[in-house]
Amino acid sequence: MGININNNIFTLHTLGSTYQMKVDEKKILLHTYYGKRTDDTDYSYLLEMADRGFSGNIPQAKDERTYSLDFLPQEFPVWGSGDYRVNCLVADLGSGANDCLLVFDRYAVYKGKYELQGLPAMFASEDEAETLEIVLKDYHENFYVHLYYGVYEKYDVITRAAVLENNTDKEIKISRIMSSCLDMNRSDMDMIHFHGRHANEREFERTPLFHGISELRSTRGTSSHQHNPFIILSDKNTDENIGDCYGFSLLYSGGFHMQAEVDQTNQLRVVMGIDDSDFKWSLQPGELFYSPEVCMSYSNSGFSKLSRNYHDAFLNNLIRSAWKDKQRPVLVNNWEATYFDFDGNKLLDIAKEAKTLGLDMLVLDDGWFGKRDSDYSGLGDWYVNEKKLGCSLRELTDRINEIGLKFGIWFEPEMISEDSDLYREHPDFALKLPDREPVRGRSQLVLDMSRKEVCDYIKERLFAIMDSANIEYIKWDMNRSLAAAYSIALPGERQGELRHRYVLGLYSILEELLNRYPNLLLEGCSGGGGRFDAGMLYYCPQIWCSDNTDAIERLHIQYGTSFAYPMSSVSAHVSVCPNHQNGRVTPFKTRGICAMQGTFGYELDLSKMTEDEKILAKEQVETFKKHYKLFQFGDYYRIESPIENRDFTAWEYADKNGTEASISVVFTDMHGNHLPHFVKFKGLLSDRKYNVCRDGEFVGVHTGAALMNGGILLPVPKENYDSCWFYICLEE
Repeated sequence: MGININNNIFTLHTLGSTYQMKVDEKKILLHTYYGKRTDDTDYSYLLEMADRGFSGNIPQAKDERTYSLDFLPQEFPVWGSGDYRVNCLVADLGSGANDCLLVFDRYAVYKGKYELQGLPAMFASEDEAETLEIVLKDYHENFYVHLYYGVYEKYDVITRAAVLENNTDKEIKISRIMSSCLDMNRSDMDMIHFHGRHANEREFERTPLFHGISELRSTRGTSSHQHNPFIILSDKNTDENIGDCYGFSLLYSGGFHMQAEVDQTNQLRVVMGIDDSDFKWSLQPGELFYSPEVCMSYSNSGFSKLSRNYHDAFLNNLIRSAWKDKQRPVLVNNWEATYFDFDGNKLLDIAKEAKTLGLDMLVLDDGWFGKRDSDYSGLGDWYVNEKKLGCSLRELTDRINEIGLKFGIWFEPEMISEDSDLYREHPDFALKLPDREPVRGRSQLVLDMSRKEVCDYIKERLFAIMDSANIEYIKWDMNRSLAAAYSIALPGERQGELRHRYVLGLYSILEELLNRYPNLLLEGCSGGGGRFDAGMLYYCPQIWCSDNTDAIERLHIQYGTSFAYPMSSVSAHVSVCPNHQNGRVTPFKTRGICAMQGTFGYELDLSKMTEDEKILAKEQVETFKKHYKLFQFGDYYRIESPIENRDFTAWEYADKNGTEASISVVFTDMHGNHLPHFVKFKGLLSDRKYNVCRDGEFVGVHTGAALMNGGILLPVPKENYDSCWFYICLEE
């Protein structure tokens, strides 16, 4: 398959890329090449040795002053080796100083994909991937670092992870552990990242790299709304269709840290891993520490190809839900329809209306449990408020099922309200500094999921609710960041382990939940898109993309999300106008077209829709279900960017065999003396003819070559934020 080894040269091949490293005569593992697929040439001939001054020499170099790790490209650089650039590991091996120096020890190759204990990771059968394990050892101590490389030849994807092994007889203190490093002998590149805030997540931003360190991080205990754990490095001229680009996605849902450094010799180093701002880990004799996985991909055909690499890899070999290959239900969520003001009869009214429109599921959001009529109380008391519902949860779900809908429910299991029975009984369950007033967020505290007894409580209540009724979907929410977090279960010197142990606790609960209910559809959420990362995708085939449901702002949010994450993972709903987040008014048709870019559903009071809106809603549901396979499994193309094109945004789904495709267009500006606009399809069969429909009406027949090269003329928008939808299929 994709791993070739010769004279301690390790060459990893995918269909379109080659990655190479080499163990040199000093037993240092050097990086030599990553880029377009080539042969097995030893690329270490590109390395230049020099006495650069103030660049230290490792013991093995003796008097060879031209050999220094201060400028040599490495696979896993460590602090204390004379390399002053950003590094992957800071470790005190017992001396009291950070004193690690890693040399090559051994390697192994095996079929299939490595696993990471307690962490999400991509998976594969033996014929889908290959694993290379390279073991490095400290120059003096029996401390080992296992570097794992998973090679997915088909997807142009290589995964990375590191496992630390303490085989000494003393404690090792880890204060920084990055999962991956990439050294490149060039620096004239741009970095693309996806910043944001609550209700405006994953905004595309492109900046040139400079001498020094560019860095992104989340210190919030989650991957966060503010910075997504995914970046792209690209050539200056790279666009959707041409140019080199490299993607790095961290499969982790906690705080993260990414650094890109351009050094003194114009080389570039990129490292990515766990946030180390408040991280300290005590690795006891005989223990292992597993770092999260990084998924890397390379494209020499622009961003569009890079995105499809990630979409295909994540859909097929990361999302493990039973729902990833099934048609997911079109649902209505009651949150923006009722907020906390509902009872069982109101929910049944929504369910009846949903059935007439062709929907498949009703999701009951916040407010159904404990004393929960506002967001100031009740979290942690996961007991059904039957007085509020007017019936038991089983009776409610049975009635909804009788109407012909599935039933889903909202939880926020990681949180606790101070006004709750749980807090009154177990105030120690909350993360807070002793003898201090806690730092609150949304008037709530966070449960200490680093503790087994807290995780056990969450599972006990969660499973009790699940077993009490026919619940087929859970929306798992988290509505605040960690701050001033302290666990009574950890000695003071080990508080630096808390945040990572919290994430491991979360993953353990999700793992047990899905093992117990294998057919459950689990949707992730953290105030919308505050934990939209590849780690959560392992458990959740879809994630609520943003609390902002405005169709026009969603164009930007979903555009940024699409660079790494498959659109079938993007939970998107039609909501009411004026929009509850920004007051904007958009046509109902446009709201539907934007929501069909993702999983599709509704978030409004269906009973208050006009008759015209109900007719449109039925048509939208029918259209989405009819073309579901195209939307979920088709290749995704960003045709016109909401950033670069002020007049309209457009995106396409194309069947992988070229048999059908669709382009959706949303007009974002209007002009007098309107100029003509065209969109060009991608991924079609040039020599075949296609029937072309616009908004369900047949408009002509054109060849694939014509549609890809000449394109198709857009209609003149008739109102603010008008939209249109083209569907084409092969002429029989």
